[in-house]
Amino acid sequence: MKANIINIGNSQGIILPATLLRQLKLSAKSTLRIEVDNGAIVIKPEPRQGWAEAAKHMSSEGDDALLMHDIPNDFDKEEWTW
Repeated sequence: MKANIINIGNSQGIILPATLLRQLKLSAKSTLRIEVDNGAIVIKPEPRQGWAEAAKHMSSEGDDALLMHDIPNDFDKEEWTW
């Protein structure tokens, strides 16, 4: 895939095709990490976007309890040294 550098205001940028964004499940609000690696520009999606805010919301709603309690197993009984 080829892209040209274009002027965007006082900066330059590239336009990423919509098919590429859909394939990577990215949108206009996605955060990306941009790095230079051995002379190449590498663009990576920032993982777990919005997770911190979602966790804060769950906690404030009291919806952050464990789904399962500890389940004892043979390893706990026979192999683990307490």
